[in-house]
Order: sequence, then structure tokens, then C-alpha cells
Amino acid sequence: MTGLAGAFLAIAVVAILACIGLVIFLIIQNKKGTNANKKAEKIIAAAEERSNKILHTAQVEAKQTAYEMKQEADKEIKERKAEVVSLENKLNQRENNIERRDVNLNEKEKILDAKQAKLDSELKVTESKQAELQKKIDSIIVELEKVAKMSKEEARKEVLAQVKDKMDNEITGYMKKRLEEAEEKAADKARNLIALATNKYAQDEITMHSVTTVQLPSDEMKGRIIGREGRNIHTLEQLLGVDLIIDDTPEVITVSSFNPLRREIARRTLEYLMKDGRIQPSRIEEYAKKAAEEMNEQIHKAGQEAAFKLGLPHIAPELLDYVGRLKFRSSYGQNAYDHSMDVAYLAGIMAAELGLDQVAAKRAGLLHDIGKAIDYEVDGTHVELGARLAKKYGEPDVVVNAIASHHGDSESKFVIATLVATADTLSAARPGARSETMETYIQRIEALEKVCTEEPGVAKAFAMQSGREVRVMVVPEEINDDAAFKLARKLKEKIEAGVTYPGEIKINVIREYRASETAK
Repeated sequence: MTGLAGAFLAIAVVAILACIGLVIFLIIQNKKGTNANKKAEKIIAAAEERSNKILHTAQVEAKQTAYEMKQEADKEIKERKAEVVSLENKLNQRENNIERRDVNLNEKEKILDAKQAKLDSELKVTESKQAELQKKIDSIIVELEKVAKMSKEEARKEVLAQVKDKMDNEITGYMKKRLEEAEEKAADKARNLIALATNKYAQDEITMHSVTTVQLPSDEMKGRIIGREGRNIHTLEQLLGVDLIIDDTPEVITVSSFNPLRREIARRTLEYLMKDGRIQPSRIEEYAKKAAEEMNEQIHKAGQEAAFKLGLPHIAPELLDYVGRLKFRSSYGQNAYDHSMDVAYLAGIMAAELGLDQVAAKRAGLLHDIGKAIDYEVDGTHVELGARLAKKYGEPDVVVNAIASHHGDSESKFVIATLVATADTLSAARPGARSETMETYIQRIEALEKVCTEEPGVAKAFAMQSGREVRVMVVPEEINDDAAFKLARKLKEKIEAGVTYPGEIKINVIREYRASETAK
């Protein structure tokens, strides 16, 4: 009982303590709520005060901004008003100017109307006077017809005939003058002339003078010459300065170049390579060098042999090398070296018969075409280049003149020069010497002479220098100097249109008047 009473007592005590703690907790919570309310009230009051300040500041700033905007708007309005006033002033000024111009134009129009009226009046007077003058002219013409015993139409024809003769002479003189001017500018048109001449030549002629064919042992050799990715053929063309043409033609390769020495070196190099069998860039360089050295030796030897055979002393070794080069040059299928030897022999024989210096004639004959040794390398005709080479190496005047005049480009100052020109014609015209038959040659010469003799006033015509020149003799009483020039021009056009010929033809119209008497 006592224990149970103690337990109840403990419980009661605990319950009392719990009640007391609850009361204390409630009291504390009540105090905390009161403090929080006070703090909240303080915060709200502070926020209201701050918002009032911000609102006041915003109102002040808004008033300031509105004031500034109003100031700017007033300023812009003033500027616009000033611009409008300026534009109105300008428009007023332009209107005043237009009014003044209108007044001036009206005044000028009145003046022009007055002048037009005056001109119309003067025109009527002029027409009247012109009618009177025409009547007088008609009466004078009638009187002139009676005096001259010739109608107006007949007189007109007579005057026209005289004017025509005068105009023909003036036109001929004008043509002569223009031709002289054209000749002065001939250098500028040289390329066009060369292009036309090349087009005129037959393709076979060009091929004959610019290609060499090399026989191959088999078609398999073509591939070896080309090489991997074309390196062998590229090396050959670059070293030798030629074009190698490999086409479908079996066992043949074509070497193309206008330089005959390069073609010959290329031919020998290919032959060495095919004989060796090892075709590669290093071997190509080796054999190209070897072929060039052999060519130089052969050229030097050929020049020395020519001088020895003809018995010509004291010719510069360098000039003899140019003579040796002619061995690889041809003209119309005739070898230039053999042609030069022929000319030298013929000129020497004729000089001996005439009692002239035979050695000088042979020397001039041998060197007359020396320019052909370099005419494919240097600009100029072989005549000009040959004369230049002869002067350079100290050849005598007779040799230089023979070279310069053997095609009639300059005057022959020595008899030997004339003999060399004759020998040159004989060598070239000899049947079989060049790629032209005797029958074709004779037909071409006859055609040239016939074209010339068909023209009125022509007495005779002679084809010279294997058809490279035509000399036309005219009747001096029928053809004057101006008409001779006109005739040469006409013959040139007829020959170009109706005659087939290689190269070019020089036309010389000769008008000579002779008066002779015999004293007895």
C-alpha cells in the first residue's frame, strides 16, 4: 500500500511539474509573439517611410526630364522655322530669275523673227538674180556653141576626157607616193608577209625543209625512246632543241625543226642510242654531246676541204666553218654547199676566159650564199647576212659586193660580181639541180613573159634569174614615167593572180628614150 501510494505520489508530482512547464512555455510564447508584432510594425513603418522618399525622388526627376524635353522641342521648332524661311527666300529668288530670263527670251525671239523676215526678203532677191544669171549663162552657152561649133554635150565629154587624163596622172602619182610610204613601213608588215608566203607554199615544201625521218629497228623501240612517263623524249627534245613526232607510222620517228644542224645532231643521237640500247637521260646527254662534237668537226672539215679544192688561201677559219654549215642546208631541194661549189667553179671559169682574177671569182662564188648558214637563226635575208659576215671577217670589196648583188638587191660594182650572179643562175637553173623539171621551169618562164607582153605599150619582156625577176621594156612614146609605175603595179597584181611561182618575183619596168643620128 505504501509502495502504491508512493507511485501515485510520484505520478502526481510529475503531472504537476508538467503543468507548470506547460504554463511557463505558454507564457514564453506569448511574450515572443508580442515582440514579433512590435518588430513587424517597425519594419512596416520603415518601409512606408522609404517608399515615400523614393516616390518623392521619382516625381522630382520626372519633372526635370519633362522640362528638358520641352526645351529641346522648342529648340528644334525654332530651327525648322529658320529652314522654312530660308527655303522661301530661295524660291522667291528663283522665281525672280525665271521672270528675268523669260523677259530676255521674249526679246531675243523678237530679234530672231526680225532677222528671219530680213533673210526671207534677201532670199527672194537672190533667187530673182539667180534666175536672171541662169538666163545669161544659157545665152552665153548658145553663143559659145555657135563659135566653137561644138554642142554642150560634146564640150562636156571633151572636158571630162581632159580631166580624166589629169586625174589618172594625179592618181598614179598618189599611188606612187603611197607605195613609197608603204615601203618605209615594210618592216612593220614583214610578219604578215611571211605568214602569207608560208600559207602560199605547198605543205610538201615546208615538210621537206623542216623534218628528218629516222628508221627504227622495231616498234618496241618507240616505247623505249618515249621512256617512263615520257622522261626520255622530254630529255631529248630539251637537250637537242627539236620536236620528236612519234605517230602510227611503223618503225619511223620524225625529227622536226627549222634548224638543219639541230635535226642532224638529233638524228645521230638517236642512232647512237638505238645502237647502244640503253636509253636513259644520262646516256642521252652523253651521246648528244658526242653528236654535237662530231658535227662541229665535220663542219670544220667540210669548210677546209672547200677552200682546198678551190685553191683559196687566207680565208678566216670562222668563215670556213660557216661554209661547212651549208652542207646541211638546202634550197628547193638543192644542197647549198654543192651549189656554192658549182657557183665558184663556174665563176672561176668565166673569169679566166675574160682575163679577170680567177681566185677572187672563186672566192666570191663560194661565199655568195654564206648568209644561208645563219638565216634560220638571225633576222634578215641571206644576202644581208652574208654581206655582213664577209665584212666582219675582212673579205675584199669585190666579194662583199658579189654577195650583196647576186640577187639584184644592190648594184654590181665589179665585173666579178656580175659573173657570180650569172653563175648562181646557171647552177640553180640547171635541169635536175632543183626540185623542178625543165618543162615546168620553161612553162613558168613563158607564162611570166606572156602576162607582161599582153599589156598595151609593152615592147618586150624578159624573165631573169630563173624567174625571180621580170624586166619589161615599154614604148616610151606610149608609156610615161607615171604610167610605167602604174604598169608595174598592174603586172604585179596579174602575176600574183594568174601565175604559180615559188618565193617572190621582182618586176622592173624600163622606159628608155633614145635619139640617134649618123654623121656621113
